[in-house]
Amino acid sequence: MTKQVILAAHFPGVNNTTVWSDPAAGSQIAFESFRRLAQTAERGKFDFFFLAEGLRLREQRGRIHDLDVVGRPDNVTVLGGLAAVTTHLGLTATVNSTFNEPYELARKLASLDHLSGGRAGWNVVTSWDAFTGENFRRGGYLERDDRYSRAAEVLQTVKELLDTWAADEIVADRAAGTWSRHADPGAFAHTGRHVDIHGHFNVPRSPQGRPLIIQAGDSDAGREFAARDADAIFSRHGTLEEGKAFYADVKGRMARHGRRPDQLKILPASTFVLGSSEADAQERARHVRRQQVSPQTAILLLEQLWNKDLSDHDPEGPLPSFDPVPEQDSIIKGRARIFDDPLATAAKWRAIAEEKGLGIRDLVIELTGRQTFIGTAAKIAETIDDFVQQDAADGFILVPHIVPGGLDEFVDTVVPLLQERGVFRRDYTTTTLREHLGLTA
Repeated sequence: MTKQVILAAHFPGVNNTTVWSDPAAGSQIAFESFRRLAQTAERGKFDFFFLAEGLRLREQRGRIHDLDVVGRPDNVTVLGGLAAVTTHLGLTATVNSTFNEPYELARKLASLDHLSGGRAGWNVVTSWDAFTGENFRRGGYLERDDRYSRAAEVLQTVKELLDTWAADEIVADRAAGTWSRHADPGAFAHTGRHVDIHGHFNVPRSPQGRPLIIQAGDSDAGREFAARDADAIFSRHGTLEEGKAFYADVKGRMARHGRRPDQLKILPASTFVLGSSEADAQERARHVRRQQVSPQTAILLLEQLWNKDLSDHDPEGPLPSFDPVPEQDSIIKGRARIFDDPLATAAKWRAIAEEKGLGIRDLVIELTGRQTFIGTAAKIAETIDDFVQQDAADGFILVPHIVPGGLDEFVDTVVPLLQERGVFRRDYTTTTLREHLGLTA
């Protein structure tokens, strides 16, 4: 049976994927940018729009990291605005389960689901980072071993809250003067290791019942969490063989949780560069990579491995002659690349640089290139379809390198080819996000 492709659009913000300095790039915080990208995705009949979350700006050497200078607006607030200017596109956001409380989370998600007519989704993430925890009232954080246990309990509590209102709870019988079927709708009580609350949930059941639940962890605990609780999981595996292995592993875990494989959608986050020919696409990709890794960014990324101020090094010159200093506190605070063995990684990088004759910037470009799909529209459409039909993915979350116009070419050229193949909708035939993905609450 031919599978249908799921497509989502990610508004990336400023990071090492985005080219914020390109003349075609717009504001990363103005509502107009979010509106344009979301409406482009809806014009392309995409399943959903995704916003990540940043709870604190990264710092490096005591300064705000140059890829975070834009700031991070509250994503659920932005999606509430987008609900008014879209009609079918799913609206999903990352919301941290470590630093948010279940009642607040459930109210936000249920409210967004009502405002959008059943199009809300929640990407459940965790954090063990004390630096981020400083921004919150309790000022603490969770050890790595505790973050998934809290996430599981927070998610379970949110589900309990969302289920407190029956679908037929509101009677609204004017003649009888009866508004609700029961005297105390929304009553709840939850006592557990991380959550101990009771009261009444004050948002009636939303159109989907429960927003779509997404998970993004790739660890063993993350995969188990997704197999047990998630409706979709973000994957980082960009090759066909890696994708098939991940797909088989995660879906193979579902039976012991009483779930079918089709109840979880696997969606790699993917970038793309289109060209009129293969050579043109490759040349465009090289140009994009050099925009993504400026001389300053190359040094900053190298510092994350060396854990040392390298601002006096020439980005076009050779790697440092000395070794990294892993025993010291990290010079970067907040999300960054984590190297299990900095000395071994540095040795590997030196070997690649020597073999290919690369300076610092060209080496970083070589090692951090993130274009998943490079080629003509026909080639990219074929590759996407092939991944899905071979069970390496159920679809893709596309991350354009420029906002807000970076999705236009894909929608205009690749989507029609997927439609011709019969693997992607020509128009929406469903209303809620769960219905788009063929899922139930």
